[in-house]
Amino acid sequence: MARYDFATHRLFVSPPLGEGALVPLEAGQMNYLLNVLRMDEGAKLLVFNGRDGEWLAEIVKPTRKTAVLKLLQHMRVQTRPGVIRYAFAPLKVGRLDYMVQKAVEMGAARLAPVITQRTQQRNLKPDKLLANAVEAAEQCGILTLPEIEPEKRLDTFLAALGKEELLVFADEDADIADPVAALKAAGGRGAASITVLVGPEGGFTEEERRSILDHPALCRLSLGPRILRADTAAVAALALAQAVLGDWRSQNHLPDK
Repeated sequence: MARYDFATHRLFVSPPLGEGALVPLEAGQMNYLLNVLRMDEGAKLLVFNGRDGEWLAEIVKPTRKTAVLKLLQHMRVQTRPGVIRYAFAPLKVGRLDYMVQKAVEMGAARLAPVITQRTQQRNLKPDKLLANAVEAAEQCGILTLPEIEPEKRLDTFLAALGKEELLVFADEDADIADPVAALKAAGGRGAASITVLVGPEGGFTEEERRSILDHPALCRLSLGPRILRADTAAVAALALAQAVLGDWRSQNHLPDK
């Protein structure tokens, strides 16, 4: 049997979840279920809130124009958050949405917008980032939503990094070498936390690069001989970090509670 049920619709909700509970639907959710998906009373779906695992629920319609969800069965226990934070220079709107969704799919535990001299977008709306994170989680069977940090200037972000925090820097000027070996060597130092940093289109300025390279626990990561767009580099860097240092390895998998 497959580990996840991808055939049943999934919905993120905010209230606490428990057997027999009735969960009210927001107006947009009710419109989506009843009018877009054309679900009717008794239809089943999976719901999660990022805290109480995944539940099977059915639609109950107290009136013709209202609906709630009745929780029937606990399907999956809540998973623990991952270990990797993804720090990024915000891109233009469409590509930023894509990048956030892919970072969530790749298991980023925290999302940290970093403002650089070449950043394409500033003053991000946390609600918009959260909406993209929820969409990715609903589609991909993810139970734990990432923490979304306030945006910071690069100098403030670097100053707040702990000296022992491993900073994986996707550096287009790094020597083209085995990225897996570089991550294994960096992970061998026993970092308590891991941040993957990907810059803006056009890269970091030389001054910014010098500041990044000053971090004492640094892993400069080459992503190969081709220049990648920032959103592609995000997926590549996170995949490598998860495979070597994150929860893709069986011995490093974070078990359910």
